[in-house]
Amino acid sequence: MLRCSYNQLTKRKMENILDPEKMAMLKKIKQRGLAILIGFLAVVFLFGAVGTVGAGERGILLQFGAVKDKVFDEGLYFKIPIVQQVVKMDVKMQKDEVPASASSKDLQIVTSKIAINYHLAPESVNQIWQEVGKEYNSRIIAPSIQEAVKAVTAKFTAEQLIIEREDVKNQIKINLAERLIKNNIVVDEINITSFDFSDAFNAAIEAKVTAEQLKLKAERDLERIRIEADQKVVEAEGKAKAIKTEAEALNFNARVVELRWIEKWDGKTPQYWGNASPFIGINN
Repeated sequence: MLRCSYNQLTKRKMENILDPEKMAMLKKIKQRGLAILIGFLAVVFLFGAVGTVGAGERGILLQFGAVKDKVFDEGLYFKIPIVQQVVKMDVKMQKDEVPASASSKDLQIVTSKIAINYHLAPESVNQIWQEVGKEYNSRIIAPSIQEAVKAVTAKFTAEQLIIEREDVKNQIKINLAERLIKNNIVVDEINITSFDFSDAFNAAIEAKVTAEQLKLKAERDLERIRIEADQKVVEAEGKAKAIKTEAEALNFNARVVELRWIEKWDGKTPQYWGNASPFIGINN
């Protein structure tokens, strides 16, 4: 009896399963699910295969983690999802300021700050990524600045570093550019924002400047005294010449007066009493 009931139940289930309408409905459900799954995978594949590189960036193509020769420019790019990956690198001008310490030619300790403007060589960012990664600043730039500053500072005395600062800056820039270009980093400009020396050296420089100022003042005072003396000589010579000219003029005028008097004399002896001659200049 139980066996018969079980068989009947099984038969009914099979009939329900093999029902054409239900089978058709089940098939449609499976087809829709498959279509949805395929559509989802297609969307994922599409979005995974397409991307963009922004302005001032370059895209590095990695395939299973390995760096490829391909470098994507700004704009749209295509890649194989899952298999390939694109890493973006900034190639715009960047700025950094690095402290540096070195010894001058006369063994003075010099501490400075170097401000650098630089950018990555756009066509070689894949090499930078492969050899250095994104930490090129701490691994390449900062150590290179230290070495460039040491190499150039050693050529100058501490005083020359102050006086010839522009020349020092240019030499550091050239030295640093040669070092960084080997790692595909281009130096745009550098500036020395500070040069600091020991307190003893600063005191010596101040004393020297003071001494030079006093010497210059003394030279100027001596020059002023000399000029004033020359002025007095010239003034005295001018006065003497004026006196001489005046004397000559007076002497000349007296003789002219005498001549005019003689020209006007009528030949008569003037009435005159005394020891002096009535004629001007007759005693001479």
